[in-house]
Amino acid sequence: MNKILIANRGEIALRIMRSAKEMNIKTVAIFSEADRNAPFVRYADEAVCVGPPPSAESYLLGDKIIAICKELNVDGIHPGYGFLSENAEFVDKVSQAGITFIGPSPKSIELMGDKLMAKDTVKGYNIPMVPGTDHAISDIPTAKKIALEIGFPILIKASAGGGGKGMRVVENEAEFEEQMDRAVSEAISSFGNGEVFIEKYVGSPKHIEIQLIADTHGNVVYLFDRECSIQRRHQKVIEEAPSASVPDDLRKKMGEAACDVARSCEYYGAGTVEFLMDENKNFYFLEMNTRLQVEHPVSEMITGIDLVKEQIKVARGEKLSYSQEDVSINGHSIEVRVYAENPRNNFLPDIGKLITYQRPQGNGVRVDDGLEEGMDIPIYYDPMIAKLITHGKDREEAIERMNKAIDEYEITGVETTLDFCKYTINHPVFKDSSFDTNFVKNYFTDPNVLDNHNEEEEKVAAIFAALEFESNKSTPTSLSSVGSISPWKKNRTSIH
Repeated sequence: MNKILIANRGEIALRIMRSAKEMNIKTVAIFSEADRNAPFVRYADEAVCVGPPPSAESYLLGDKIIAICKELNVDGIHPGYGFLSENAEFVDKVSQAGITFIGPSPKSIELMGDKLMAKDTVKGYNIPMVPGTDHAISDIPTAKKIALEIGFPILIKASAGGGGKGMRVVENEAEFEEQMDRAVSEAISSFGNGEVFIEKYVGSPKHIEIQLIADTHGNVVYLFDRECSIQRRHQKVIEEAPSASVPDDLRKKMGEAACDVARSCEYYGAGTVEFLMDENKNFYFLEMNTRLQVEHPVSEMITGIDLVKEQIKVARGEKLSYSQEDVSINGHSIEVRVYAENPRNNFLPDIGKLITYQRPQGNGVRVDDGLEEGMDIPIYYDPMIAKLITHGKDREEAIERMNKAIDEYEITGVETTLDFCKYTINHPVFKDSSFDTNFVKNYFTDPNVLDNHNEEEEKVAAIFAALEFESNKSTPTSLSSVGSISPWKKNRTSIH
C-alpha cells in the first residue's frame, strides 16, 4: 500500500495522515470549498476539491471519491469516523473498484449497524443483554403490553439509530403512546427507517466501551476499556482509559465479551464494543462501532499502540504482531472534546472565527486538532475544535495535567466546552468516579456554576499572590523580582 486517500476532514484526517507518513505511505486529501485552507489539505501529498461545503455535496459523494482514487492510483481509502465510515454500500463499491477499504467488511458493518440485527448476531456467544425485545415493533397495543411485562421505566430505541436520535425514555404507561409515536417519527426523519424496539431502562448506567483490534487471520485482541459516561445529548464530552470503576476481573470479562462480539460478525480492523454497566456492575451489550472512535487516543496512550497504523497493517493482510498477553495498561489517560459550544446555553454551537488559538504543551499532553488561529469554524460540520488528551502515571496525575493543559489552552472568538470540562474533572463525583451518564442532568443544572467556579479560582489566586507579596516585603528584594506580580501590576503599584 503506497498511497491512501483519507475520506474525511479536520483533525481526524490530519491524525491519519501523520501515521501514514510515518509508514512512508503517500496521502491524498479530499476537501470541500469550506476546507480549502485547512491544515489537513496542506499536509497531504495531494489534495482534490470534491464540491461545495454541504456534506451531501462533498464528503458523502462516494462514487466521486472512488473516481478520484482511480485517477490518482490510490491503493486504499481510510474513512476516519462519520461520513462514509459505516456505509456498507460504499465499502462494497470500494472493493469492487479494486481499492482496499481500511476498515471492516461490508457484512460486519451491516450486521452491527442495525441494533436488532446486532443483538441477533451475538446471541450465540452468551453476551449479556438488557432485558427487552429482539424484534421491531410497530403495533402500539402489542408494544404497550410488552412494556408492561418488562416494567417501567423503559427505553424505546430506533433500530437504525445512533447519537441519541430516535430514543425515548418512558416513565409510565400513560405517556407510552405519545413517546412511541415520537420515537418512530424521529427514526423515520433521521434514518429513513421507522423500526423501533423496547428495552428496560437502566436508570444510572456507566457507559463503558472496549477497544479491540482484529486481523484477517482470526486473531482478536482487546486494548482495554474506556469510561465514556460524561455526555450531553447522549454524546460524549470527556473520556478516560481505563475506567476507575471497572475492577480487573470485570475488565477481563468485558474484554473477552467484546472479542466474542467481534468473532460473531467475523470482524477485522479496529472496532469498539459499547456496554452499559449498572450500579451493581452488571454489564449489558449496547452496540458495536465498526470504525475508529473519536476517543481512540486515550487507548493509544495507555497501550502505546498506534491504532491507525494497526488498521493499515490489517488492511494489508498482516497478522497482529502481539497477543492478548503482550498488551498491558500503562498509567491513565483522559480526553476532553473541545467543542465550539456554549455550555451556558444548553451546549448550543457557537460558530465564529478563532481570534486567538494557542495549544497547551508539556509532558503527557497531546492535542489532536485541525484548525489554526484566524480560521473560521465551518457551520456545515460537527463543531469540534480539538481533542485535548493527557497521560499520567495514574489517574490523579492525568487529571492534574489536564487541569494545567486547560488553563494553558487559549481560545477566543467562540465559546468552548473547556470550562465545563474543567468544572467536571474537578467535581467530587468525577474525582471518586461515582458519576454516571446523568452527570449533566444531575450536577450541571445551573450553568452559572462555571462563572462562580472561575470567580473562586481567581479569589484563591489573588490570596496566594497577596501572601507572597507580603512575604517578599519582609526580605530585601527589588519589586521587579517579585515573580507573582505581573509587569502591569508592578507599574500600577509604582504609580500609586
